[in-house]
Amino acid sequence: MPEIITLSQSTGSAEEPLLDQTIGSAFDSIVEQYPDDSALVVCHQNIRWTYREYQREVDRLACGLLALGIVPGDRVGIWAPNRYEWCLTQFATAKVGAIMVCLNPAYRLFELEYALNKVQCKAVICAESFKSSDYLGMLQELAPELSSCPAGELQSARLPALNTVIRMGRDTTDGMFNFDQVCAMGGEAERQNLIETAARLSPSDPVNIQFTSGTTGNPKGATLTHLNILNNGKLVGDGMRLTRHDSLCIPVPLYHCFGMVMGNLACITHGSAAVFPSEAFEPEAVLQAVAQERCTALHGVPTMFIAELDHPGFASFDLSSLRTGIMAGAPCPVEVMRRVHDEMHMSEVLIAYGQTETSPVNHMTSADDAIEKRVASVGRAAPHCEIKIVSASGEVVPIGEQGEICCRGYSVMQGYWGDEERTAETIDSAGWLHSGDLGVMDSQGYLQITGRIKDMIIRGGENIYPREVEEFLYTHPGIQEVQVFGIPDDRYGEQVCAWIKQRDAESLSEEDVREFCRGQITHFKVPHLIRFVEDFPMTVTGKIQKFVMREQMVGELSPDR
Repeated sequence: MPEIITLSQSTGSAEEPLLDQTIGSAFDSIVEQYPDDSALVVCHQNIRWTYREYQREVDRLACGLLALGIVPGDRVGIWAPNRYEWCLTQFATAKVGAIMVCLNPAYRLFELEYALNKVQCKAVICAESFKSSDYLGMLQELAPELSSCPAGELQSARLPALNTVIRMGRDTTDGMFNFDQVCAMGGEAERQNLIETAARLSPSDPVNIQFTSGTTGNPKGATLTHLNILNNGKLVGDGMRLTRHDSLCIPVPLYHCFGMVMGNLACITHGSAAVFPSEAFEPEAVLQAVAQERCTALHGVPTMFIAELDHPGFASFDLSSLRTGIMAGAPCPVEVMRRVHDEMHMSEVLIAYGQTETSPVNHMTSADDAIEKRVASVGRAAPHCEIKIVSASGEVVPIGEQGEICCRGYSVMQGYWGDEERTAETIDSAGWLHSGDLGVMDSQGYLQITGRIKDMIIRGGENIYPREVEEFLYTHPGIQEVQVFGIPDDRYGEQVCAWIKQRDAESLSEEDVREFCRGQITHFKVPHLIRFVEDFPMTVTGKIQKFVMREQMVGELSPDR
């Protein structure tokens, strides 16, 4: 008999039906079930709301947005660290049918202008500032017309689609509404409008745009529907076995799917409480929140868990309430997993994998998997997801062979906003999303990530595409040619390295290059290591060999590492 070859393809369970609801409908149904249960705790803002109170505040903002003329399909940007206003914006925009656009809190001018214009944001809701970012100042620099226009009537040369800026905080700024002011705008007409709007919305409507960097230039806006992200959050919560009695500590950023889908939406689909310890990750704030709020679940990337475990006061915090949570964003070392399991009491901690374009999770371990499976793999196909591993020619490879990971199912995005060509490059005619990641599937369907086709750097859980950094650096008049690539780093996994060929008669320093980047691109994209070179290693056909550069840098740094 001929040998039977088992192929690398699998399908997640379909026992539990998908939710055929909008996010607003799902939210309201949970409120009806658990009106007096804890829903949202934001430690740094002294917010503690039950589901009924949360709903009241969401609806106030939703009615305010309707009063401002926001209609279904309008894009509304949210630019802030983790705050209760971010959570309200997520659910209020969903209720009015607007498409919330996630703006990275670390964005600088170059990135902000591109993002707002790419998807034509009609309104933006922003914090005053965060760390070194002066959000209001950056908006005023891009749109100086704010200083002389009535709020809601912006006509900007550089941001032509934007007409409304809503700022958080109590101070007032020319040309901008205050967040609380907007929440107070709605009346009976808007409340009726909200009910009528909800009846017209469909689960297949787009509800969120997440920017994901591109190998071929500027970031792409992955467009996600109610059906996409509501079900992804629900199925992640199912994997964690969340119930109304659980509290999930969320130190990961809301602007990522990790925070807003695997955090907020996992909670509201199970009646669980979402707990935010601080505006951005601080290990002590996380430990304190878990202990004080008796959190049963905790999210994070491996570097976050390492920082918590290594905190000098770790032993003084009672973490015995913890049970589960998601670790994702980077491979987890086995020793870290053991410490999370033993010292943080997270016996059911799960590993998840996916990408923004799949809402994001398409693989997850189960609470019953052995630790070895939770560190050597990213689990099996998530519910309602089809997975296959294919060769360069598109054929499904045998079990145990490496290939590109492809996903098909409910979680695949609608496409990249306003970019049919790049959408077609990612989602094929049969509906398979090609991840650009390489993996190997075993006979039980467990997937191991082995590398990536895409030229991507992962620094501390943040995806960085060298092409995007290169294109920005090319705007410097003193740079003739530049190549950006990742090199290994003990703390962050990888760091950004740039090799730069200068123009004749130019004399740049490393600090000159970094100063050029400051205020224009996100801090984690700024090259950590810079080398000025005369030439780049190339093949005989003239193709630049980044792997040679990477090897040279690793060799150069190894004595000091």
